[in-house]
Amino acid sequence: MAKRVTVSIPDMLHEKMEKWRESFNLSKMFQDAVMEAIQKKEDFQKRIREDLDLQEIIERLRNEKARSEGDFFDSGRRDGLLWARSAHYDDLMYALDWDDVDNAVKDQILGGFFQEKSKNNKLLEARPDGLSESFRVYVKGWKSGIEQFWNEIQEKL
Repeated sequence: MAKRVTVSIPDMLHEKMEKWRESFNLSKMFQDAVMEAIQKKEDFQKRIREDLDLQEIIERLRNEKARSEGDFFDSGRRDGLLWARSAHYDDLMYALDWDDVDNAVKDQILGGFFQEKSKNNKLLEARPDGLSESFRVYVKGWKSGIEQFWNEIQEKL
């Protein structure tokens, strides 16, 4: 039997949720997010209690890395699609040809976008020794989103 729960959210998030309500099953998204958080906590506690050998730890970390990279790629792809929807034609053409990932935050046209993204997520932060692997994966996803958008609309122009 399902139970009803009340959740408090900021006004800005509520406004966005209202705008996108028809596009998402918000109840399912909340359930999935809570279930994932609980599962992570339970898995962590279980790992602490168990005596894992090194090979099991390495395999677990490989799987978590793959999931994390997939999340960064998907997040980048979604952001790329959103960016492309409002981009000026010239900027869109620039982004399609752009491939200087190492200098993403310094780029004259795209740098502001990537700087803002790196400010909002510590895992995407640029480091003194270069970009994090998470940031590289995110940018590849972003490019994929731009290309996906272009492939959908180019013949209609």
